[in-house]
Amino acid sequence: MKQNLIADYLSCFLFKASSFFSSFLPLNASLFLGRRLGDLIYFFDAKHRAVAYANIRKAVAKNNDFQLASRLTRRAYQAFGQNLIEISFIPRINKRYLEKYIHIENRHFIDEAFKRGKGVIFLATHEGSWELSNIICANLGFPFMLFVRQQGFPRLNALLNSYRVKQGAKLIHKETGMRQLIEALKGNQSIGLTADQGGKNGEIVKFFGKAASMSTGAVKLALKYDCSIIPVFYTRIKGPYTKVILDQVYTVTKSGNTEKDLLDNLQRLVNIYEKYIRQYPYEYLWTYKIWKYGKEKEVLIISDGKAGHLHQSESVAKLINRQSSVPGIKTTLSIRQVKFRSNLRRFILNCLVNLSGKHRYHFCLRYLRHALTGESWQGLIGLNLDIVISAGDKLSAVNYILAKLNQAKSIVVMRPANLGLKRFDLAIIPAHDISGGRALSSKNVVVTEGALNLVDADYLKERSARLQQSDFLKGPLLKPCIGILIGGNSRKFSISRQAIIELADQIKKSAEELDADILVSTSRRTPPEAEQAIKNEFGAYERCKLLIIANERNHPDAVGGILGLSRVIICSPESISMISEAVMAGKYVLVFQACGLSRKHQRFLENYESKRYIYFKETKEFFSSIEEIWRIHPEVRLPEDNLKVSAALDRIL
Repeated sequence: MKQNLIADYLSCFLFKASSFFSSFLPLNASLFLGRRLGDLIYFFDAKHRAVAYANIRKAVAKNNDFQLASRLTRRAYQAFGQNLIEISFIPRINKRYLEKYIHIENRHFIDEAFKRGKGVIFLATHEGSWELSNIICANLGFPFMLFVRQQGFPRLNALLNSYRVKQGAKLIHKETGMRQLIEALKGNQSIGLTADQGGKNGEIVKFFGKAASMSTGAVKLALKYDCSIIPVFYTRIKGPYTKVILDQVYTVTKSGNTEKDLLDNLQRLVNIYEKYIRQYPYEYLWTYKIWKYGKEKEVLIISDGKAGHLHQSESVAKLINRQSSVPGIKTTLSIRQVKFRSNLRRFILNCLVNLSGKHRYHFCLRYLRHALTGESWQGLIGLNLDIVISAGDKLSAVNYILAKLNQAKSIVVMRPANLGLKRFDLAIIPAHDISGGRALSSKNVVVTEGALNLVDADYLKERSARLQQSDFLKGPLLKPCIGILIGGNSRKFSISRQAIIELADQIKKSAEELDADILVSTSRRTPPEAEQAIKNEFGAYERCKLLIIANERNHPDAVGGILGLSRVIICSPESISMISEAVMAGKYVLVFQACGLSRKHQRFLENYESKRYIYFKETKEFFSSIEEIWRIHPEVRLPEDNLKVSAALDRIL
């Protein structure tokens, strides 16, 4: 309260001081100072400047012309500075001033509107010199009521209202004056309202092709009381010379469907303002999140080409879609693979992002074009995004820049390379990626136990059906199945021929004892000697109803189908994503122990074993373990990673 009181007194003092000094200066000199004030605000107001730049780029910068967007943003701030200074002119504005500096285009529409005898609404948007527009209306020779709301600074608000009244405006306060407003319209008087910035209570219509919330007050009044609406737009010609554009009188159309009539008429009015804003884009107040309340969200996944990373990003997008469907939001997903021209350019880009401030990213954007291949750049830059998702450390800088460019939410999976986690709206970090047991307590960080994935009941049902309908299976599956998923070699880990032979011996023994069938799939990373051993062991084995050697003939639903059709899953230990998928399938998962695994993999496997998500065994123990599981059916435990991520998405979306 104390800070608001000080700010209120200071605002009043500055307003009175600027009014006093401007009275000694020529109008052009005062407005010149206003443009410099706009430049000053532009320089220091990095947060709102970024919002304005993103809005202008989406709405009016053709072909994503970044230089044009920058020029228009700067000019919009200069116009804003002039409008602020022009408020100080109010005490000395008179009819002579208005006749000299104000040109009203299509003035005859005013008489036409009043002839209907139903009252007139002068409808504007947040553009031009808003205070001057009120004084103009109050001095046009007809009754004009200004609809005002209580501002945060009561003393400044009272001072401005006193000037408005002295200049002939009659005030209707939003908090108490609805009846007075209706009486004014019934008495064929005029009021001033705005059409944009509808907020949470507005109606969603298209604004520059994208859903935005618009204020419904004018249209609701016109539908109920049949009053006329005159769309008004203000633009500065030069210096104090201003043009007031009156569009033709708008009378609402009615079909009998109230909701449809509201939307249709509001959309037509918004289309009128779009036309003028495109013509005079620097006059509009772009510094708010125009499309914040829209019900359509554009989601982009940027991929580094790694299937595991893509699947994790897709799982986040799937959760977003599930979360958004509850409040009726529709999400549209795009996926773009991103390639750098070289690792050096990627490194330089990361350094530039590190050096940039929270909202100062434009020089990073300019370099991004040189860092990416031409195809990658063209695939990214034409999109208007609400959410950007990436997985892995290579694309975190690109994610950050795209999110800032579009004022979108940024979500990264896995720790970003050399970038602070606070730069992103949400960072989803697997526990095994956190070395030394360090805790991450930031509000924007969710720590998961495994790798996010797409596996759920619908996924398993769909993939299983596709696999069964293919010609990969050797006849119908009439018995319970044991699924085998074999990965490949990594830096220090390798799958040997002998390990496959020992594993096959244990699984065959289990299949015979338990009367089960076997489903086997390798990956593209499986070494040739391991592939040959798998073919030797299972190729002619009658209980093996599926054998997929991915490097020879693969099926896109092999892993999902095996997970859905099997009771027990056997996994090699090197793939965190594959094991995470197997666990989320709700099956019994056995992972065989092996040497050469990284510390990260060891942390992951030890945690999963301690929580009893998996059975981490030596190969020679598999027969007894499978037999015990088959016999006693122990409880299947699942990580709560999806619940954690869903809760975090609720907070940011």
